[in-house]
Amino acid sequence: MITIEDFAKVELKIGKVLEAQRVEKSNKLIVMKIDTGEERQIVAGVGRAYTPEELVGKSIVVVTNLQPANLMGVESHGMLLAASDDEGNLSVITLEKEIKAGARVK
Repeated sequence: MITIEDFAKVELKIGKVLEAQRVEKSNKLIVMKIDTGEERQIVAGVGRAYTPEELVGKSIVVVTNLQPANLMGVESHGMLLAASDDEGNLSVITLEKEIKAGARVK
């Protein structure tokens, strides 16, 4: 169990996917340029469920205060939220209604 104070440390923002492309030599990783109120690069392992073209234009939920990570030589500055089930189905968390990129998720 974590406290509400622990959870409050996680910074969740709305990000708009501006560009997306597969990471070379990976069938799973996609590198995206995201507008979260500032432009950032995020690498996500969603390439078996989504093509880069399907992601462009989507408004997604992004963790914006993670330490940068290096995935197959590509730096990632955040993490998108997605759900997966026991059968391996994956769905990126998207918005029901449009809201400005950079809006805080509370």
